[in-house]
Amino acid sequence: MYIRTATVAILSLITICLTGCFSSNPKDIEAFTKPQNANVSCDEYILQPPDEIEIHCSKVPEVDLQVQQIRPDGKVSFESLGEIEAAGKTPKQLANTMKAKILELYKLSGENPIDVRITVYRSKVFYVIGQVTSPGPQLYTGRDTVLSALALATPTVMAWEQHVQVVRPSADKSVKPKIFEVNFDKMTFHGDTSTNVLLEEGDIIAVPPTILAAIALTIEEFVRPITSTFSTVNVVQGTPVRTVE
Repeated sequence: MYIRTATVAILSLITICLTGCFSSNPKDIEAFTKPQNANVSCDEYILQPPDEIEIHCSKVPEVDLQVQQIRPDGKVSFESLGEIEAAGKTPKQLANTMKAKILELYKLSGENPIDVRITVYRSKVFYVIGQVTSPGPQLYTGRDTVLSALALATPTVMAWEQHVQVVRPSADKSVKPKIFEVNFDKMTFHGDTSTNVLLEEGDIIAVPPTILAAIALTIEEFVRPITSTFSTVNVVQGTPVRTVE
């Protein structure tokens, strides 16, 4: 029974794969930005808990080189300045807020006497799933590309590198997610970066298995419960029976 079911499932899987099981649309790449067409810097990054920042203000030793992790309430605090709302601001906006606070206590000169730098990005992620060595969320920095994300996650030998799917989910139910296909093999070995785009927070990179890998995984799913059943039977049969004298 299991063998017959597995055979049907495998044949169905092959048919689906060969007729095209992906919902990508080549034109959807237009919703993404190419790295060379965007000047994205950390100054445009919106701070949120639990991002970590470092303050540079050499003229005010009390705050200079202080490292702060943005608290769950969105604030950072300093002994001389008190609590300051950091969440929802860019590093430059936070620096201006701190500058206004510091000017109440100190005299500062120069156009940018305070610099806020992000030391650890923690609040935003995108996802790489499927046949990769390190699947799961990856920290979003604002300059992450499909190539850098896949290079970090590392596709396995079971990955179908010619059909990697890049997905931008939509919060609006009336708007379809944007999905296009990336040939990672062509990108890495032939230098074709035409589909190497900047990622945004929440984007998903799905690396599917090859047809043979998918068949192997399907067989494994069907064989596992059979193996488990036989193992259980053998354990039960091998249990010694105690006799009462």
